[in-house]
Amino acid sequence: MNHAGSLLPAAVLLAACLASPVLAKDQIEDTRIERLPADQKTLALRMSSFIASMDEKYFARIDLINREIKGGVTNEEMTMQSEYSDYDIRVTRGPVIEKAGRMLSVGRKTSPARGPDNGPLVWGRFYSLDIHPKTPLVGMLHATIVLQFFENGNSSVGGWLDVLPGTRVEEDIEILHELVDAHFAAHEKDPAIYRKLMCKGTEDTVAQFRRKPSCSGVSFYGPPVYRGDTEQSYLFIEEIFDQFVGAFLDITEKRADDAYTEADIAAQDDMRKRWLIDQLYSAPYASSIVPFQAWFMANVPPVIKF
Repeated sequence: MNHAGSLLPAAVLLAACLASPVLAKDQIEDTRIERLPADQKTLALRMSSFIASMDEKYFARIDLINREIKGGVTNEEMTMQSEYSDYDIRVTRGPVIEKAGRMLSVGRKTSPARGPDNGPLVWGRFYSLDIHPKTPLVGMLHATIVLQFFENGNSSVGGWLDVLPGTRVEEDIEILHELVDAHFAAHEKDPAIYRKLMCKGTEDTVAQFRRKPSCSGVSFYGPPVYRGDTEQSYLFIEEIFDQFVGAFLDITEKRADDAYTEADIAAQDDMRKRWLIDQLYSAPYASSIVPFQAWFMANVPPVIKF
């Protein structure tokens, strides 16, 4: 992170980084899936397969995009553990996609959350992709999907999909907006409440420090799309997750060589700084549940200026 100042003293940042032990990769295992009833086990296995396919598909595509320009890529991996989850982090960097980070969180126990207390967690996964193109004309992508099964038999599913623009290119934002609308329409669902959640945030966030999404996407951290049907709600989010990430990379490739101005760079700098501040002080999970080192590696922009 490049900066002229600092939000926190270096000693505080170092202490936060060292607060959670690093794991060997083979320690992150799916050992609790056998405790699930058959229908939940089937859905858990589907999500595990989906996560693997998203990794393969999009890291391969990002690698191809970056290697089209001489300079190649660098890759980093890290695993670690907290009270609530095991984390598997993967990052790639290059000349077109400056940074792409994946976070896979394997649930260990129920964390403080919005909504009812469902008791002990049996099985849970949180998967996110954060993609930071070099061009300031695109913005950054934040895409998440989460599925949890609890000991009392209840389950929950959620997600978040949007771009955080620096310079707003309305033509590109409209492409994503129409993509989301078409997905909802194909399933005879209304995106209004999920877009409202995207744009306003929640009572847990601090507006002064909050991210500024494009509002082309939606937040599924609210009522389920299919009330009482976790499987259908999950499948709905899974499909639009893939479509949205793919469309974002289409836009990134389209804009990669477009000219931009110093004002565009300034807008990107402001967006990237605001995202870090949001994660430190506003987002409930990033600021209090996910270890500093995990989200810092996975989703913080490659360069932040103060």
